[in-house]
Amino acid sequence: MIRAEGSRVSHVANGQIKTDAGAPMAERLAALQAGLAEVIAAHSPTRAAAEEIFVNKNPQSTLKLAQARGCVLAACGAAGLSVNEHAARLVKKAVTGTGGAEKAQVAAMVKVLLPGAAIAGSDAADALAVAIADAHLAPRT
Repeated sequence: MIRAEGSRVSHVANGQIKTDAGAPMAERLAALQAGLAEVIAAHSPTRAAAEEIFVNKNPQSTLKLAQARGCVLAACGAAGLSVNEHAARLVKKAVTGTGGAEKAQVAAMVKVLLPGAAIAGSDAADALAVAIADAHLAPRT
């Protein structure tokens, strides 16, 4: 989560919502949605951003990603947040200057753009990159 003021962004929070990998999918998705609802309640954001879905080489992974993304959108919708969606290439370009950047390049630039932030892993870095891109790409509300 970031705060955007003009062209400046600052770190507010980041993390990961962990679910039990051995639990049934319905329980994992419910835990994800509940965890995100807690984060939204704790920080009261004014809007959200998500990466558009992309097709992986593994169709099962794509389906699981789509289900998780649906929970994220539902949690945001339940909280009354608008969600701006951005293509992965556009997020990479906004953060690194190139749409073909590797994950490590994106994570490194997130650390540069949010100095002092303790980033909770690669998924958190990706989420922060989406937030940074959204701050620069989305119309102000």
